[in-house]
Amino acid sequence: MSQKDSSDDNVQFEQTLRPHLLKDYIGQEEVKKNLCIFIDATKKREESLEHILIHGPPGLGKTTLAHIVAREMGVNIKVTSGPALEKQGDIASIITNLRDKDILFIDEIHRLKPVVEEVLYSAMEDYCLDLIIGKGPAARTMRLKLPRFTLIGATTKMSMLSSPLRDRFGSLIHLNFYDADSIREIIERSAKILDCKIDGNAAAVLAKCSRQTPRIANRLLRRVRDFADYYGKTVIDTGIVETALKALGVDELGLDNVDREILNTIILKFKGGPVGLNTIAASISEEENTVEDIYEPFLLKLGFLERTPRGRQVTSRAYEHMGLKCNF
Repeated sequence: MSQKDSSDDNVQFEQTLRPHLLKDYIGQEEVKKNLCIFIDATKKREESLEHILIHGPPGLGKTTLAHIVAREMGVNIKVTSGPALEKQGDIASIITNLRDKDILFIDEIHRLKPVVEEVLYSAMEDYCLDLIIGKGPAARTMRLKLPRFTLIGATTKMSMLSSPLRDRFGSLIHLNFYDADSIREIIERSAKILDCKIDGNAAAVLAKCSRQTPRIANRLLRRVRDFADYYGKTVIDTGIVETALKALGVDELGLDNVDREILNTIILKFKGGPVGLNTIAASISEEENTVEDIYEPFLLKLGFLERTPRGRQVTSRAYEHMGLKCNF
């Protein structure tokens, strides 16, 4: 199987496992409650929904939530991403093809180029586009009237959004890491969709190793299912889960080989820190952004890592988990 085919299969699986309505969305109870109120009130007034900004770590369901909002509103959704919008014409061609109340979803909205972001200001606030046609003395401004659409932006880096853009969103939604019970429910739901049986204890063990993130939980479930099929197991039990996790290099808290390499590097090479992020990334041959966005949030959540003015520093809990003697 080619890399492209494998990637397409993963996307198809993700789309199959994603809930389609708010009632099927597990966890994030406060978010769901507020969204229900916003959606119902807007539908009663027969208006377009206010612009929504969804922020939080990767894999928590920002894209899923955007599609659910579109279905609950009964409108179409157009999906794009910040890096894909390179010039004013790109965003103009997308928005002008929307209808009233339709939703434009921009993933990684913090990566919008300034020239594109500036066009969004008037589009979001006044529902019009100011475009400059021509160059030099012959240049003129043209204002296009837009449908009353809803922009839903998703970002993992709230701090990278400019204040003018952030302030134009009517609703700010923060997705938190999931608790173990919610992750277990997601695993059991996904197992039914994938037509594989998993017992309660196995689901609980898998949930504990899923980094409190639905995307990782579903990915691990698919890999565990592969091990179960390979060994001829009709039901996924704790034994097959533990065998699969050991083979995948995932420990009981969900740390993988890269997580442990980060902790080991800081402890053994830099005496526990503090050490700069760029130094850590270079030491383990990873990109700075990968370490900061993918691995660091969960290590901070577990209390294994601390950010200090001088750099990253491991805690006594990290020493204990790694089976190393703490010198402070």
